[in-house]
Amino acid sequence: MTQTPPTADHSPTLVSIRLITDDVSRLVTFYEQVTATPARWSTPDFAELRTPAATLAIGSTRTVALFGAGSARPADNHTAIVEFLVDDVDAEYTRLRDVLGDVCGSLVNEPTTMPWGNRSLLFRDPDGTLVNYFTPVTPEAITRSGR
Repeated sequence: MTQTPPTADHSPTLVSIRLITDDVSRLVTFYEQVTATPARWSTPDFAELRTPAATLAIGSTRTVALFGAGSARPADNHTAIVEFLVDDVDAEYTRLRDVLGDVCGSLVNEPTTMPWGNRSLLFRDPDGTLVNYFTPVTPEAITRSGR
């Protein structure tokens, strides 16, 4: 059986990534500080940080039952990276050190230019999720980013 890929007009649109946590307040506070974006709370178990491109949603473990018991586990992500495009990753590194000290002791990599042309800062959130702040720096990466 051959499947036809969706056309551009009918392609799904990625609008949100949701992190599940045992401590919504702690994780929301961290991402508010990191992104300088205020969260919008729907309930004590769910908040969103809306950026121009997508939304980072943060939900309590109490919401997991709505999707199916055991469908998501907090602090158990070892495959995804939450990525934020920033104007100047080196300036953000300085800002984050000022705001969070040593980026909550979770620095993975200081700003480094990657082989694909992005300058990236990698750190972990309080639940261990990998976060990447990046700035395209090579002509090819800048073109890919649409900047």
